Amino acid sequence: MNGVRSERVAYAAPFLVFFAFLFLETVVRKIGEGYAHWALSQPRYWIFPVQTAVCAALLWRLRSRITLRPLAGFGFAAIIGLLTLAVWISPQVIFKAAPRYDGFDPYFFGSTGWPFWGTLAARLFRMVVVVPFVEEIFWRGFLLRFLVREDFATVPFGTFTWRSFLISIAGFCAVHSMADWPAAIVTGALFNLVAYRTRSLAACVLTHAITNLVLAIYILRTGQWGFW
Repeated sequence: MNGVRSERVAYAAPFLVFFAFLFLETVVRKIGEGYAHWALSQPRYWIFPVQTAVCAALLWRLRSRITLRPLAGFGFAAIIGLLTLAVWISPQVIFKAAPRYDGFDPYFFGSTGWPFWGTLAARLFRMVVVVPFVEEIFWRGFLLRFLVREDFATVPFGTFTWRSFLISIAGFCAVHSMADWPAAIVTGALFNLVAYRTRSLAACVLTHAITNLVLAIYILRTGQWGFW
């Protein structure tokens, strides 16, 4: 039993810590309404870098207890990653939906010097490295198998059941804003498909990282910080 619990902690803890910081940011922002100092009125600019560092350290600490192999299916992962990107930006690019300018602005501290470069680097590292690992380890590595059998580590990665497929997509959708639900539903299905096709958690992480990397380039080119 202790071994099962330990495995659950390894796969779920980074995700839970990540979302605890999101909750903290919401609480501090609500408390800080009306205050002039940015640390209270705009706490995302210090909480999110701390969140990134803590989650990265936790992932590194737990790395030996998380199975990413086999290293397979990377070509398929890249294709799905780019397809997923198209799903997210098509409302603005194709259907001329309103731009999403409100969000984490890396120019908040100016456009030069270490405050700008540090803020930008932290945000990119969060989006392209930390988020793909945190989310894929939880959604595909843990939940997709836990919904098949509670002793999830005994379930071969990529095992399909309709129950796990649909509930994991619903959960993935639930942690996004309502406006993003259509894209989140498609994304959850596509990322699950990578798990089923490749049977590789590493491929799932790569898919998510490619989507986020190219999305980050799009964000920096258009200034649509709401996509962060």
